[in-house]
Amino acid sequence: MMKKLVLPLLLLGLLSSIFACKSELTNPEPPQPGGPDTTTVSAAVVPVNINELGFDLLSNMQGHWVGVNRVIGTDYDWFSFDYRAISPSHVHGIFEGGSMGNLFTSFFVTDFKDTRTIMARNGGVLNGIYRTSYFVLDSVSYSNEGDFYRLVDAEGGKRTMWMELRFSQDSLYWNAYTSRLGMSFPPTRHMSFQASKADETLATAAAVENEFPQNIPAWDFSEGFNQTYLQAAEGARSATFLAQQDSNEDVLGLALASGDPFRINHYPSVASLQVNVERNTAIMDKRLFLFLSKEPLTDEFGYYRSEEAFNSILLFPELIGSQDDFRFTYLHPGEYYLAVIADANDDGLISAGDLTHPQQQLSVLPEGQHEITITNITIEN
Repeated sequence: MMKKLVLPLLLLGLLSSIFACKSELTNPEPPQPGGPDTTTVSAAVVPVNINELGFDLLSNMQGHWVGVNRVIGTDYDWFSFDYRAISPSHVHGIFEGGSMGNLFTSFFVTDFKDTRTIMARNGGVLNGIYRTSYFVLDSVSYSNEGDFYRLVDAEGGKRTMWMELRFSQDSLYWNAYTSRLGMSFPPTRHMSFQASKADETLATAAAVENEFPQNIPAWDFSEGFNQTYLQAAEGARSATFLAQQDSNEDVLGLALASGDPFRINHYPSVASLQVNVERNTAIMDKRLFLFLSKEPLTDEFGYYRSEEAFNSILLFPELIGSQDDFRFTYLHPGEYYLAVIADANDDGLISAGDLTHPQQQLSVLPEGQHEITITNITIEN
């Protein structure tokens, strides 16, 4: 389970204005005649042909989305996803939660069931458990309420799990529903992310660099999936691949063990960044917040900058106990600022009394493997 992220109260003021008129995205699709099927745990999958409609999902997904997130019963008052193109027909974003694991979802063009369509690849590594699931676009509609897209489990359909997204001007409403691979049927809502597009300059630059979007396959699923590796409860079907080991470190090894056909080494452009922290006596065993952001969060002396700077945070893992290193994966290339903030007063949030360091800028190259060490976390805010 992801740990709850609490950012300064100054951010909550910004979010309250963004979401003053937010709505619950519980069922944005018009009701279907006959009601839902509650007797089977799998359903037929009929992909949408993006030569006719739905191709614009890729462009709509781009941007730095900042908002609130509910995962099962836990509310995250501040959350963000940074979606950028990594190829002409593939847009990607990830949440790095810290040493416990991550969560990614990418959307890409493919051929599946004799249809040119869009798939989503969703999963990550959580406490040594590797999971990747594939969803296929099966419903698209346009109305005054916004552009709606539904993607369902590529093997089990909506009866196994699905996600739905609605884009309305600069707002995104994104729900995900799961049956835990058929173990707790029927599916229930797992995540609700409601966000505003805080920035699109990074996404625009990535689109230009990758000549995005193009209606060409980023991966070929025309032959479907190797059924040998698929995982689901008895009676259910799911395009899901699983593997487990003691830690999250060997992502590629876990992917190979799971039988996942589309692995991290197949992702173009993405890089990794190893962050090492040298703890001093003042921050021994203190929680460390790690932030990669578009704007620097501290000035050249190590003091917090404006509240607007904090809304430029792109990735935000944390380290607890004696942990002193972290590896960002699936990282978009580009220019970043890195800030490590030690929770010196143990209040669980970024506040007066915490320790940090002067701003640190770094460049991440496409497919680069980078490493940095922060040694000077001494400035009290």
